[in-house]
Amino acid sequence: MAKLSRSEVRRKKHFRIRKKISGTADKPRLCVFKSNKYFYAQLINDENGVTLASASSIEKDHRGNANKQSATDVGKRIAERALEKGCKEVVFDRSGYIYHGNIKAFADSAREAGLEF
Repeated sequence: MAKLSRSEVRRKKHFRIRKKISGTADKPRLCVFKSNKYFYAQLINDENGVTLASASSIEKDHRGNANKQSATDVGKRIAERALEKGCKEVVFDRSGYIYHGNIKAFADSAREAGLEF
């Protein structure tokens, strides 16, 4: 049997996580994705299948690479946008990534900016 690649292992973890958590209008799901170049985050209401807010390091005024500094910036921006929408509590979906490095920096900056999860 062939060995799974790193991205396939992450995807399988993500499916296992998604079976257990979902976002609502009161407590949306904060989902992250990182590519080799950029870092993305979304607030999602899974009941209606709607994205409430999003932020990424690809945005014109905050262009940056997928490093800790850009993850920290994205965390601050998504927290600001969530608080504008009236969402103080979220469910954190790390998408199968290890809670380390960029993901941890993102989560810490979102918590400092006012989100609770």
